[in-house]
Amino acid sequence: MTTVIRSQTLENLVTIAEQFALPGKVTNVQAFGSGNINDTFIVTVDAQEQHFILQRINTQVFRQPQLIMQNMRTFTEHIHQSLQRNPLNRRWEIPRVLSTQKAQDYCIDTTGNFWRAISFIENSQSFDTMQSLEQAQEIGYALGMFHNLISDLAPEKLADTLVGFHITPLYLQHYQEVIAGITPKSSPEVNYCLQFVSDRTNFAHILENAKAEGKLPLRLMHGDPKINNVMFDTATQKAVSVIDLDTVKPGLVHYDIGDCLRSGCNPAGEETSDWDTVYFDTDICQGILQGYLAVAKAFLTENDYTYMYDGIRLIAFELGLRFFADYLAGNVYFKVKHPEHNLARAIVQFKLTESIESQEHQIRHIIQDMK
Repeated sequence: MTTVIRSQTLENLVTIAEQFALPGKVTNVQAFGSGNINDTFIVTVDAQEQHFILQRINTQVFRQPQLIMQNMRTFTEHIHQSLQRNPLNRRWEIPRVLSTQKAQDYCIDTTGNFWRAISFIENSQSFDTMQSLEQAQEIGYALGMFHNLISDLAPEKLADTLVGFHITPLYLQHYQEVIAGITPKSSPEVNYCLQFVSDRTNFAHILENAKAEGKLPLRLMHGDPKINNVMFDTATQKAVSVIDLDTVKPGLVHYDIGDCLRSGCNPAGEETSDWDTVYFDTDICQGILQGYLAVAKAFLTENDYTYMYDGIRLIAFELGLRFFADYLAGNVYFKVKHPEHNLARAIVQFKLTESIESQEHQIRHIIQDMK
């Protein structure tokens, strides 16, 4: 849940909101959304009841917030210009950075908090769970369109704001360092996870090795393409935007594809305690990939298809590895509701990985058929 800053009164929030160049007078500010990192508010201005998003950036997570804003300005302007040159035959928007009265991309309040404003995608909604196969196709389309619109933007034009993020070998290295310093408490669940990781240590390097060998190009990726970061038009139920853009950075699109499918194709969800119900739904997988590849095939290479299954398998393994390492380290990174929470989360992801592995032939067949 978003932690609303208790010290921020409505009056203070209005004062901060008014630092930005707006089409009218601020009439209301309310807490908005359920993000885990930034504090988010929706601001209403009196010009035809328009809205925008006001956020306090969590500088404990994003230690160089100026770089995030620099990145966001660069790629959102690139996308906006691309859409102006080549309009789509359907609604598609990208959140845009709103400048301050002093033509800056952010403001800092009297207590040192870092604030930014971005445009609001009106008449839209998001979902936490997959509603239908038609929605799965739209989620795939949204990620494919986002990738397509930034595919011609040189990765070096954006700063790497989260170094090491989605680099599986680095997570494995951290896990091995944790293991080296402790004696894990023996239990069937812990032993299962220890063996699971041990059996797949070589696999952790597959995408990074392919990148190092020049088989997979460095591109820009979203970094967190979960289902609830896709906005849907409330009238047409078509995808209209991808949001939560703080993690856009140079990387491999395979991490995005894998993460989108990992989060979308597990009907049991990440928090289930009934591990036998966890499975990878290949029908949803087919829907997401159908929507994605309909747009993304414009820039994908033959090697991209070759490593697509590996990306799907790897990201589920990577998240399980991160949960398990955090459990062994004493739950220092992910928020937990009880001491075994990260262990349970890890098992869900490892069971999902097993389901993906057991359906490798079918998943590869789905990818091959859509080329």
